[in-house]
Amino acid sequence: MSGNVRLLSDTLVAAKEEDRSALIAYLPAGFPTVDGGIEAVKAAIEGGADVVEVGLPHSDPVLDGPVIQTADDIALRGGVRIADVMRTVREAHAATGAPILVMTYWNPIDRYGVERFTAELAEAGGAGCILPDLPVQESALWREHAEKHGLATVFVVAPSSKDERLAEITAAGSGFVYAASLMGVTGTRASVSSQAEDLVRRTRATTDTPVCVGLGVSDPAQAAEVARFADGVIVGSAFVKRMLDAPDDAAGVEAVRALAGELAKGVRGQV
Repeated sequence: MSGNVRLLSDTLVAAKEEDRSALIAYLPAGFPTVDGGIEAVKAAIEGGADVVEVGLPHSDPVLDGPVIQTADDIALRGGVRIADVMRTVREAHAATGAPILVMTYWNPIDRYGVERFTAELAEAGGAGCILPDLPVQESALWREHAEKHGLATVFVVAPSSKDERLAEITAAGSGFVYAASLMGVTGTRASVSSQAEDLVRRTRATTDTPVCVGLGVSDPAQAAEVARFADGVIVGSAFVKRMLDAPDDAAGVEAVRALAGELAKGVRGQV
């Protein structure tokens, strides 16, 4: 069974042909429950997201701020397992046809087994993985199995990345490049870092792979701002916060759908 890296690439190309950025949503698996998380992913896509990153909850999420940490804690206390992450990918992709990635730290994959993880993700219809803490120079084993199973390997670049380092990272990755708009953890912010546009420019100088910007985008105006210079706009904490603030799980799912619609207008410059 081959994964859906091609679907991911085609989706990003299709957005570009519409003269807009793609909208990429992030939601953790198992939050607020496994079933509720699946419904939220489906709602994000139905609302207007082009791609969804499904987070694999982890006890030490070094890139994630307090909002996503809270959701991860709820999922972990609920007993979420890697099998539930795979089920989330499988059911969301089957229901929507959209590309679904997994965003995960390296330790859970290492313990689970690289071959087992990549084979199961491909079988579930996954498009690939975002691996924020896997150094490129230590990624050969992962990339070998990901390529074998038709999965994208998305690496994260940061404003601190030197041009030489950017070239090394982009040469090893596939699908898209995740450009972190600032130094720090995920979370909603009042404005998008001015470093983001410069990072996209420097990253594009090293690769033809799409460059998508995340960290700090929370509303349609910010999405429109980033869409001016990025191939994709990644939004996570704002979706999770809407769910945390909702009075019940069903309202949380509808809040995700509504925010996806608002952000979809943002990436199309309709705000």
